[in-house]
Amino acid sequence: MGPLPGIECFAESYNRLHEAQYGGGREESLTTGAFVPAVDVYEDEHSIQLKLEVPGIDEKDLDVKVENNVLSVSGERKLEKEEKEENFHRVERRYGSFTRSFTLPNTVSTDDIQADYDHGVLKVRLAKRAEAKPKQIKVSVGGQKTIEGKKVESQAQSKTQAA
Repeated sequence: MGPLPGIECFAESYNRLHEAQYGGGREESLTTGAFVPAVDVYEDEHSIQLKLEVPGIDEKDLDVKVENNVLSVSGERKLEKEEKEENFHRVERRYGSFTRSFTLPNTVSTDDIQADYDHGVLKVRLAKRAEAKPKQIKVSVGGQKTIEGKKVESQAQSKTQAA
């Protein structure tokens, strides 16, 4: 029996999963496998932003759309035609089509979306609806009303001062 029971089974399962994910079990394999661009999603008080790493893709091969409150980004990285596959010793870059879909929260305005592509990074900015943005609420002190920093006199105070 090996040092840890079941470790061989785990290793075999991992290898099968890795082969299915990245294509082929042999190091010399020239399969392209699945291309899935990495994405960062972050939020500030005005918008939700996505950054997708898509180097080597022409902007004409990228498609960004919103349908039924789902943002979809798709594209294709093509293998250069002038380079013949049989001349490669190793291919580690991924090629092919991809689609990434993101369900949008109700706080996003689907009418105000911007997409910019620069240096292999696609940035998608989704503006938040006005009612979803944080609002600063002024707090009154001591039960006295304040309007734009001025103290408002109550009617009782006005009458006693007039008498």
